[in-house]
Amino acid sequence: MLYHLFNMLQPEISALNVFRYITFRTICASLTALIICLVFMPFVIRLISEKQIGQYIRKLGPESHKVKAGTPTMGGVLILTAIFVSTLLWVDLKNLYVWIILFVGVGFFAIGFTDDYLKQIQKRNLGLSARAKFLLQILIAALAGVAIYVYPEFNTRVTVPFFKTIVPDLGAGYILFAILVIVGASNAVNLTDGLDGLAIGPVIIAAATYMLFAYVTGHVKIAEYFQIHYVAGCGEVTIICGAMAGAGLGFLWYNTHPAEIFMGDVGSLPLGALLGIIAVITKHEFLLVLVGGIFVMEALSVIIQVGYFKFTHGQRIFLMSPIHHHFELKGWKESKVIVRFWIMAIILALLAISTLKLR
Repeated sequence: MLYHLFNMLQPEISALNVFRYITFRTICASLTALIICLVFMPFVIRLISEKQIGQYIRKLGPESHKVKAGTPTMGGVLILTAIFVSTLLWVDLKNLYVWIILFVGVGFFAIGFTDDYLKQIQKRNLGLSARAKFLLQILIAALAGVAIYVYPEFNTRVTVPFFKTIVPDLGAGYILFAILVIVGASNAVNLTDGLDGLAIGPVIIAAATYMLFAYVTGHVKIAEYFQIHYVAGCGEVTIICGAMAGAGLGFLWYNTHPAEIFMGDVGSLPLGALLGIIAVITKHEFLLVLVGGIFVMEALSVIIQVGYFKFTHGQRIFLMSPIHHHFELKGWKESKVIVRFWIMAIILALLAISTLKLR
């Protein structure tokens, strides 16, 4: 909105020309989202505390987590609000990719909010059934995949890191591929959200990484230089990534150990889905496995643990899954697990960025 306002006023006020630049608007979006979270989160914490919407700690979890019971949750409501508001203020609203991303964000936000509402407010321990949640996720991801597929300017070819000559065209199959990326990313982030700041840290790192990918993919000369797919209009996605990083930093101020508030499913599900749809639009789908390596590791630990448990009739590979609980039970302090996972996330992000040149 502000972008269009300043664009109209630019002929009379030449200084407003700076708002035409994606880099400047990305900074504005980041700071806007950051300030919204920093300023309004204390109010959200008080409101949630008054409503007695506290975190439920599962009985099978580590003993050290029992002190977290009752900590305000559903902080993701403000995270996503900050992202949406700052995005609407600073992006070009005529850009189709922006609306596809916002659609996915709102859709998964609604799923997470409903799940948290049933668990935290209606006191239904299981919330939405796993089947209902999964089907709704697939539906929203499928609609986004179709919207991208029918967009004339979008290329359904898939790039494989390190192999610039391998670019298979999935055709209509790209819709299924997009569903896999979006739903997989959403649930992987959700599984990671188990310690104070553990999920939001890698989300910030991944958003900042895709902020770079979106910018180079949407810039025809830079894309040509790096020999990557140029996606016209993708540059505006940079601003959304900046908003995600800014909102994440603002939330981390209150979510850092010991956390004053948790994000809940209303935060983790849409944040993961946003990373997934951004990876699809920027044509860096496979790199999300590397950029979000922490999320992948957490999800795989659950899959492996459950599969092995059923196959061996009761035996386990990890002391507990997701894998961050395994390290806790091995004696690592919670803060040590968190910071070490952040370090790994940074290393993986740097490796992913290096692939821009290693093609």
